[in-house]
Amino acid sequence: MAKRRKSSRAKEKETNWQERVIQIRRVSKVVKGGKKLSFRAIVVVGNEKGQVGVGVGKASDVIGAVRKGVADGKKQLIDIALTKANSISHPTSGVSGGAKVMMRPAAPGTGVIAGGAVRTVLELAGVQNILAKQLGSNNPLNNARAAIDALESIRTFSEVAEERGVSVEKLYA
Repeated sequence: MAKRRKSSRAKEKETNWQERVIQIRRVSKVVKGGKKLSFRAIVVVGNEKGQVGVGVGKASDVIGAVRKGVADGKKQLIDIALTKANSISHPTSGVSGGAKVMMRPAAPGTGVIAGGAVRTVLELAGVQNILAKQLGSNNPLNNARAAIDALESIRTFSEVAEERGVSVEKLYA
C-alpha cells in the first residue's frame, strides 16, 4: 500500500501564526427581557515574518470571542516589506478614527520603542527596530488599526523606482 501524503491543509496549520489579545471588554445590549451580556475581543495575528492583521470578535463567552477575533485577523492580513535591519524603509504615519500613529525607522539594536496596541502589532509583524508614537487617542482598537494603516503605506525602494521609471541604482545617485 502506498503511504498517504499530508494534505496542503496540514501545511497551512503548521505555519507559526502567533495571536495576542489586546483587549477583552464585557459589553451589554438592552433587550426586552433585560440586559444581554457578551464579550468583545481585539486580537492581533502575525507570523513575525512581515504579515500581520487585527481582528475583532464578539461572542457570549470569552473563548468564542477570541476565536472569532483570530479568524477575523487572518482575513485582514497585510504584507510588510522589512529592511535587512528588520525595520521599515521610511518614516510613515497612519490614521484610524481619532487615533494617529507615527513610525520612524531605527538603527539595528534599538528595539521596538512603542506603546500599547502599536507595540503588539509591530512585534507580531516581525519589526525589531522602530520608533513609534501614538497621538490623539488611547483606544486600543483604533491605535492598532492606525498602526496597520501606517504599515500598509510603506513603499520599498524598488516600488518607488518603478513609479518614477528609473533604476534602483539611480535613486541613490
